[in-house]
Amino acid sequence: MSDSNWPCTTPETADFQDFITRYVWGEIWTRPGRDRRTRSFLTLACLVTGGHEHELGMHVRAALTQGLTRAEISEAILHTAIYAGVPAANSALAVARDTFKTIDIGTTN
Repeated sequence: MSDSNWPCTTPETADFQDFITRYVWGEIWTRPGRDRRTRSFLTLACLVTGGHEHELGMHVRAALTQGLTRAEISEAILHTAIYAGVPAANSALAVARDTFKTIDIGTTN
């Protein structure tokens, strides 16, 4: 992931963005033991559970890139309703739906 994936990078946030790129995407996502597709499932579940809707859209797009289908993403979010609560899953499904719509109309926001 490059700085182009962080549209709000500023001089004040550049060091943090660099840290995320190097550590999360460079070290954690490339570790042996789990493929990227599985890591995408895990990440979606963690974001839903933590109520991190602001990051969820980016990871929905990343999950699609890793080969997950829209149905698999929706099912993963539905599954979290049992463990993270219906409101968290409902909010996450709305983010996923909006992300799918954005992809369908060809915009990146």
